[in-house]
Amino acid sequence: MKIAEIALYVIRVPLKREVKHASAAHRETRNLLACCKLADGTEGWGEGVPRANVTGETVEGAVAQLAATPVAEGLSGDCGSWEDVIALLEGFQLARLKPDPRGCYGNALRCAVELGVLDAFGKLFGQPVREVIRHHSAARDLYRAQASVRYSGVVTGGGAWGERIAALKMRLYGFAHCKVKVGMNPGREGPRLRRIRRWLGGKMDLRVDANGAWRADELVERIEELRPAGPSCIEQPVAHEDVEALAPFRERIGVPIMLDESLTGLIDAERAIEQGTCDVFNIRLSKCGGFLNSLLLAAIARGAGLKYQLGCHPGETGVLSAAGRQWASGVADVVYLEGSYDRHVLGELLTNEDLTFGYGGKAPALAGPGLGVTVGRAALKRVSEDRKVYRIH
Repeated sequence: MKIAEIALYVIRVPLKREVKHASAAHRETRNLLACCKLADGTEGWGEGVPRANVTGETVEGAVAQLAATPVAEGLSGDCGSWEDVIALLEGFQLARLKPDPRGCYGNALRCAVELGVLDAFGKLFGQPVREVIRHHSAARDLYRAQASVRYSGVVTGGGAWGERIAALKMRLYGFAHCKVKVGMNPGREGPRLRRIRRWLGGKMDLRVDANGAWRADELVERIEELRPAGPSCIEQPVAHEDVEALAPFRERIGVPIMLDESLTGLIDAERAIEQGTCDVFNIRLSKCGGFLNSLLLAAIARGAGLKYQLGCHPGETGVLSAAGRQWASGVADVVYLEGSYDRHVLGELLTNEDLTFGYGGKAPALAGPGLGVTVGRAALKRVSEDRKVYRIH
C-alpha cells in the first residue's frame, strides 16, 4: 500500500488557563496536524507542537520546511509490513533550511508527519501503533504490553491558594507522582516546596522542574534549599548552554538529574552520556522527532544505565495524547509519565474520544487500530488556520 497524500494543518487551540513555568507561559497553543491518506482512502492523523525555546521551531518555519521538502519522493514507497513503514520513515529527510548543530530543527514537523503515517498503516494492518515497537530493530527489547498506564500530576504555580487546591486535589484523587515547577521565585522556593509537600502528603513521589532557570554556580545552594521536601528528581536545573556544568555536581547533589530542553535527539543523548550530565532522559514525542526517534532514545538510555520518562508539551491535543498512550503502554520501565491532560487544559477537544486520565492518573491502553482515536471534523474546522496538501501518488 502506498501513501496518496499528506495534508498539513495549522491549528490554534485555546487553553482553559494559563500554563506557566520559568521559561515560558501559554494561554493558547498553535500546533501542527498532519493527515496521511493512503491509496485506499485510509486516513491517519499525527500532531507536532513546535516550541522555539526548545528546538528552535515555529509553526511558520515548519510550514516552510515541509514546502521545501520533496515529500512525494521521500514518502513514495510501497509498504506491506511494519518493517516497510519503519524503513520508509527512517529514510524520509526534511529539507534543511538553517544550521542545525543539534539535529533537532524539524522535530515537531517530523513527529506530526510520522504519527500520521503510523496511524494510517496501523488502521490498515488492524493493529495499534504500539505494535511497531516489536518490529523496531533497535528498540524491540523495550516492548512490554501493558493494560493500563499511570500519569503524573503537576503543580505549575498560581499563588499559594491555587497551589494548595491543586496539591490537595492530587492527594484526594489518589495520584502517586507529582511534578512541581520551580525557578520562578529564587530564595523562596524552599518554604514553598515544603508547603506543597505537606499538602501532597509524605507518600507522594515529588519531583521538581526548574526549566533551566538556575545558574550553574548556584546549583548546590538551590538544591539544598529544596532538599527538606524530599524531591526524587530535578529536571533541567540549568539552561542548555550551561548543561556541561552539571557533570561535576551530580555526586555532590545526591538527587537524580533529568534533562529536558537539553535532550532533543541523538546528538544531545550521546553528549549527555559522554559528559555524564544526567541520570534520566525526559523524552517527548514532538520534541524528540516522533515515535521512532523516541524509541531509539529510550533504548540508548537503557544501554547507558540511565532511566527515561515520557513527557509532554503544554497544549497537546488528543492526537498526541493518544500517541503518548500508545508509546507508554508498549515500552517497559517508563519511570514517569506525563500527558493526557486534555479536558483539564484544552478549551477545545479535537478528538471524538476523551483521552483525559482518570482517578489516580490511571488510564487504559488504547485497543483500537492505529492511534486508537478519531479527529472530530467540526472541531478541526473551528481550530484550523491553514491547510496545505502534498500529493504523492
